[in-house]
Amino acid sequence: MNGAEFVPLSLVPLLTGICVAVACALPGNFLVLRRQALIGDAISHVVLPGIVVAFLIGGTVSTLPMLLGAAGAAVIAVGAIEAVRRLGRIETGAAMGVVFTTMFAGGVLLLEQSDTSSVHLDVEHALYGNLESLIWLDATGWSSLLDPQALASLPVELPRMAATLLLVAAFIALFWRPLKISTFDEGFARTIGLRTSPLGLALVIMAAIAAVAAFDAVGSIIVIAMFICPPAAARLMTNRLEHQVAWSVGFATLAAVLGYVLAGYGPLWIGMQDSVSAAGMIATVSGVILAVTALVGPHRLRGSAAPVG
Repeated sequence: MNGAEFVPLSLVPLLTGICVAVACALPGNFLVLRRQALIGDAISHVVLPGIVVAFLIGGTVSTLPMLLGAAGAAVIAVGAIEAVRRLGRIETGAAMGVVFTTMFAGGVLLLEQSDTSSVHLDVEHALYGNLESLIWLDATGWSSLLDPQALASLPVELPRMAATLLLVAAFIALFWRPLKISTFDEGFARTIGLRTSPLGLALVIMAAIAAVAAFDAVGSIIVIAMFICPPAAARLMTNRLEHQVAWSVGFATLAAVLGYVLAGYGPLWIGMQDSVSAAGMIATVSGVILAVTALVGPHRLRGSAAPVG
């Protein structure tokens, strides 16, 4: 594939996939170390009905209404979990399972019953994403990267995810030391005056922002894999946090690139005629990477040992 074909057809979805994978992997490192890895699962379940309701009210798929809808859904979820826990007298984990699955099912039902024909918002889009359709129509080749007129028609998903990645990376860099201390020793962090609860909440908010921004490109389900698999694989490669973050970025990028290529060309290599979901293949490759590191990673036998800063 030459530049005249690659740039308009594959460059934008490939870069968007990389931005999504890395933006989810960065906060995922701390969520995995804090034993909160399933926060990504929770976020993906909760944000769907909020996003759908925001679309039904506003009539458009744009970033601010989506974020507000997701935030509102999160508040409702917290209240519902507490209500179920108290009224049903069950443990918090069970209450979370009930609320998250109910809200996700409600979001899917709303999608099925509402008219979303005017935008790319339906059950398949919400679950499996939209990477393949991110075609840069006005691009003619590599020279389009320097053409203001062509750049004006760049699919909005790429700059949105690039901005989200920069925001998440800036947060991690700005609060690196407090995040490191509170992740490894929360008691010590409190004794030196760090406000661990607001910091933990901010980390979850960053993860939610990444998940909501990625929703339009890769769907709600696939995001879960990118929160967990690259950081978990990186954890098996090193006991140093700085190195773990670097490994996770590398694994996330590798999964995005290999997944996109295999989705488009893998079926052809084995004699099939149709391609498969790029987002789904990216998640699959990230799972394979995790499996490989679990088998051959240098810290596979000491996976429960606490890493050092």
